[in-house]
Amino acid sequence: MGSRSADIDFTFRSATTVRAVLDALTGAGWSAEETPGHVSYLINDADNMFEWYATTPEGLSEALALLDAPGNLPYTVALNVHHPEAGTGGMLMFSPGRTDVSFTPTMDRRRIPAAPEFTDLAWYLHALVPALVTAGLDGYEATEVRH
Repeated sequence: MGSRSADIDFTFRSATTVRAVLDALTGAGWSAEETPGHVSYLINDADNMFEWYATTPEGLSEALALLDAPGNLPYTVALNVHHPEAGTGGMLMFSPGRTDVSFTPTMDRRRIPAAPEFTDLAWYLHALVPALVTAGLDGYEATEVRH
């Protein structure tokens, strides 16, 4: 049987920040608040430990400052985002250098109605790409793989 995973890899013209990407997506209906009162983010530090942290919406500004801190630029960081109106969300993962950002639908993944085993990548592209263009998006690659 196996499982499926889907992701969209975004490339930016120049290094971006978590704050810039979130600001762009917020204007398109996305939020860092994945459930009411809950924000989660990840920092992969020098020990290569993928540590998830939780905060409240009131602590989001501090979390963004930490994710975008110069000391964390060599490390992978991530922020979960949610689209409340659509009832879906996922993880934005920022690679070292911050020109490559991946989105993985992890919360109530939207599926293609006529082929429910597949992710509706077109929906995610329509919901993400126009906003990310304003943040310097240069290109993307969307994939779905069966494992």
